[in-house]
Amino acid sequence: MGLDKKIYFASDFHLGVPDRESSLIREKKIVQWLDDISKDAAEIFLVGDVFDFWYEYKNAIPKGFVRIQGKIAELCDQGIKVHYFTGNHDMWAFNYFTEELGVIMYRDNAEFEFNGKKFLVGHGDGLGPGDHGYKFIKKVFANPVLQWLFGWIHPNIGIGIANFWSGRSRMSNMGEDQKFLGEENEWLATYCRDMLKSKYYDYFIFGHRHLPLDLKVGETSRYINLGEWVNYTSYAVFDGKKLELKEY
Repeated sequence: MGLDKKIYFASDFHLGVPDRESSLIREKKIVQWLDDISKDAAEIFLVGDVFDFWYEYKNAIPKGFVRIQGKIAELCDQGIKVHYFTGNHDMWAFNYFTEELGVIMYRDNAEFEFNGKKFLVGHGDGLGPGDHGYKFIKKVFANPVLQWLFGWIHPNIGIGIANFWSGRSRMSNMGEDQKFLGEENEWLATYCRDMLKSKYYDYFIFGHRHLPLDLKVGETSRYINLGEWVNYTSYAVFDGKKLELKEY
């Protein structure tokens, strides 16, 4: 990290919901945040579910979201590294963001080290105990044959089906995401403690949970959940010495 530079982390913007108007307001706020942090950002991590649904057809992408795409491309052109992790809502992002915007793509957890501090970063879906139904569905959605077959559905139909499915998933979990389960029952905290048995990390940074959390999971290790930008505007920042969870 350069002098006076910082590392920023955010996730779960879920652009596209609940409707175009409110999503556009949120998108403009996110672009303003990205513009503000560009002044001292060394690297920016977007940790999944930037979009509530994303599928890249061979010659088409979902309509809209041009402001955030333009801003990300601008940041990359300025030499700021932008790391993009796919989440459960945008796992069908393939090479568009890399080729057109310049981001570095990840489909699984990844390790980083900044100023001697070790980080494990990932979206967080499908980790920890339980939730076997979702873990099975994730394998289905990650199947390349099924992804290829979906690509043959006309975008007007395919995107409509996906948005309906995404809306049903969101309705079924409405309110549950806002409940703190207790340090012993938070499944991502359990995952972090299990990981520490075999390898040390100073910080575990995940999204997906939709609840901003900062929990101690080891003697000197912390689990940070980045929350989301539908009900919160939470993000994390590492200044080279300490990691803080903040609200924009």
